Amino acid sequence: MKATCLPTWQPCRIALRPDENRDNAGENIMKLLIAIDTSPSTDAVISEVSARPWPEGTVARVLNVVDSRLVSTDFIDVDAYSKTEVDSAHALVESLADRLTSRGIGSVGVVIEGYPRTKIVEYAREWEADFIFVGSHGHGSITRFFLGSVAKAVTRSAPCSVEIVRPTAHRQGGETSAMRVLLATDGSACSAAAARSVASRPWPEQSEFRIVSAVDLVVPVIEPWYGAPNLISRIERETSKLAEQAIRASETILCGAGLFTSEAVLVGNPKVSILDEAKDWDANLVVVGSHGRRGIDRALQGSVSEAVALHAHCSVEVIRERDNLY
Repeated sequence: MKATCLPTWQPCRIALRPDENRDNAGENIMKLLIAIDTSPSTDAVISEVSARPWPEGTVARVLNVVDSRLVSTDFIDVDAYSKTEVDSAHALVESLADRLTSRGIGSVGVVIEGYPRTKIVEYAREWEADFIFVGSHGHGSITRFFLGSVAKAVTRSAPCSVEIVRPTAHRQGGETSAMRVLLATDGSACSAAAARSVASRPWPEQSEFRIVSAVDLVVPVIEPWYGAPNLISRIERETSKLAEQAIRASETILCGAGLFTSEAVLVGNPKVSILDEAKDWDANLVVVGSHGRRGIDRALQGSVSEAVALHAHCSVEVIRERDNLY
């Protein structure tokens, strides 16, 4: 079904929660952990990060995890091969860090050895990162970021927000350009966190923001049959009202930061309708909240957030507040 559009409301002003992450001096900073490999998707990640405006003082670490388990001892000298790969990894992360630094994001390169699925998450936790950026897929003789393995594992288990970056036509050579950001909300505390994350960051001039909430109309099986129409009508009204309330709550947060929005109530399975709306609206970025179910490889399992993150045509941010993690 076609999305039902709601009117755009006038901006208002509210007090936004400050970023909880601070450096040793107590100043607010944003920490970006950029996990890369040798695949073409790495250039898309670096271009996306370097092209966006970030809060003053934002710092980044470009991380490459060298996974020597992928080397067969039957054909090559593992020690010599690993040293070559580590040296190459250092050269790669240093060059990418210099590229980010030239765009005003203080960056350093980091190379560690181990299992990428766990080492990225462990490093993010140790460094207290605010965001992890990973490519949507990748390849390489040592480090592999296959969507459905490393990127999926990081999205599920990370101690912070994660963005899966996909190349988009609007980004050319790392140049800053207006973005189309789609924020999906279900009215939960996690969705409110996603709205606050969007509201707290600078965005390119003339960027557009669209807030959507999906109504999944489930028809109950009841007896007697003649009572069904009235019940279904009531369910439709109540679920639509909840979706509108969810949109209003997020709209208040965004307009409080001076961001003008459009809104729409979507009808259908959220996993499908959000993806369809993102594509139809030609979004560059979809932002969703995580409900943060914890456990080994279980966070987000089967959720709307994971479905959107793994199948969207564009980049996706899964927002996770650190306060809710431990």
